[in-house]
Amino acid sequence: MILLACGVMGSARAAEPPPPAQATTPAGQQGGAGQTPSMPSAAERHRLPPDSSTKHSLELPGRTLSVVATAGSIRLFDDKGEPLADIVYTSYQLEGTDHGTRPVTFFFNGGPGSSSAWLQLGNAGPWRLPINADEVTPSTFPEVRPNAETWLDFTDLVFLDPGTGYSRFVATSDDARKRLYSIEGDVNALALVIRRWLEKHDRLLSPKYIAGESYGGICGPKVVHQLQVRQGIGVKGLIMVSPAFDYGAHRSLLHYAETLPSYVATLREAEGPVNRTDLADVEAYVRGEFLVDLIKGQADKEATTRLADKVAALTGIDQAVSRRLAGRFEVAEFRREFDRKNRKLIGRYDASVRGLDPYPESDFQLSGDPSGDTLVAPLTSATVDLLTRKLSWRPDGSYELGNPKVMEAWDFGRSPPESVSELRQILATDRNMKLLVAHGLFDLATPYFGSQIVLDQLPPFASTPRIKLVVFPGGHMFYSRDASRQAFRAEVEVMMK
Repeated sequence: MILLACGVMGSARAAEPPPPAQATTPAGQQGGAGQTPSMPSAAERHRLPPDSSTKHSLELPGRTLSVVATAGSIRLFDDKGEPLADIVYTSYQLEGTDHGTRPVTFFFNGGPGSSSAWLQLGNAGPWRLPINADEVTPSTFPEVRPNAETWLDFTDLVFLDPGTGYSRFVATSDDARKRLYSIEGDVNALALVIRRWLEKHDRLLSPKYIAGESYGGICGPKVVHQLQVRQGIGVKGLIMVSPAFDYGAHRSLLHYAETLPSYVATLREAEGPVNRTDLADVEAYVRGEFLVDLIKGQADKEATTRLADKVAALTGIDQAVSRRLAGRFEVAEFRREFDRKNRKLIGRYDASVRGLDPYPESDFQLSGDPSGDTLVAPLTSATVDLLTRKLSWRPDGSYELGNPKVMEAWDFGRSPPESVSELRQILATDRNMKLLVAHGLFDLATPYFGSQIVLDQLPPFASTPRIKLVVFPGGHMFYSRDASRQAFRAEVEVMMK
């Protein structure tokens, strides 16, 4: 989900816990003169349990997969050997394969503060939970079933939860927390955890892929760059799921150009099935007349009226409303106005989903997201059940599907974050590395046309077939739709051949 973070300080290192400086006094014995019994810290008393590895036979259409699942954590330390944080991972490795040639893919989500459960149970993992928001409600039975579209057929899987899930701080200082909850600290920690997992599981020779969703669009290229130049790890391919590459666009006129094709797709989908090819006329308009009239500004009344009326015709929004807003719809305004006559809100993550408006009489109150809020309860329960019952790993504390404290404390820096700079660098550094970017047509959180604009500006060395943008019917989690999930899986499999 938009906008998890990538976790810890630039100086962090991963290792097994260092031995204690001195032996503690055994329980029931008194210390000698000048000694006091050693009391474990609060962090040690609530330390995550040891890694748990279990074997599973996955019955899928036309095949049976023998899988070793491991749920556990990797502890990060600072340069002084002091513990900082425990980062949780869940991995799935196919038995009987050659680790030297078998790919392994690392997943993280967005936020900052959102767990990888969305990608694991919604898309690529061995078990799946339906997360189609037009049907699922908070009380839906959270039972996972074998996932026919799992990526395990062609890659092993590692799902990372920095700053969320069951991951937790060990350090108690505010300074450590501040550095962890930042773009640079997060990226450095993710790259370090990936290297540490590879070492821990003897997978340094495996072909490696990185998959990030949403805010993962900021993390992904930066993590690959860190792996390339600081951790000594090469990456074969980067898979970006509904990414945001540049937050600066949201503060510019390009924001209106990014969102308009998805607005129009929302209307056309309400009238029948729609694919990206059905939006060719809209994309051409956005690249031409729309941008010309937009740049002229509202001082040019003729251009403004022309733009507003065209936008109203394309989106189905009342012409008077479009003229009042000069054809410049913020996402919140479009969500409220699109189906106002039926007193419904459309989703931000998936504009094809409509929900009851708790404040239908209000002109400004916008509450919740029908395409995301309904999924939190079943996905949280399903993840906890998977970890504790199937994988036999039982931490104390609460599982955080999305940790709001992370977003509240996150340091985005002084300027809007972007990863286009690192995207250029990693593609230039490794001429064989591939990039696959996937979006949903009805995603208003990270519209697909925003990525199209970013990719169009890359140098010629980043041309196809190295780079591919694919757009599927659906929203931010387009993989909730069966056909889109199947098509996306096919694209990833081709990329890894």
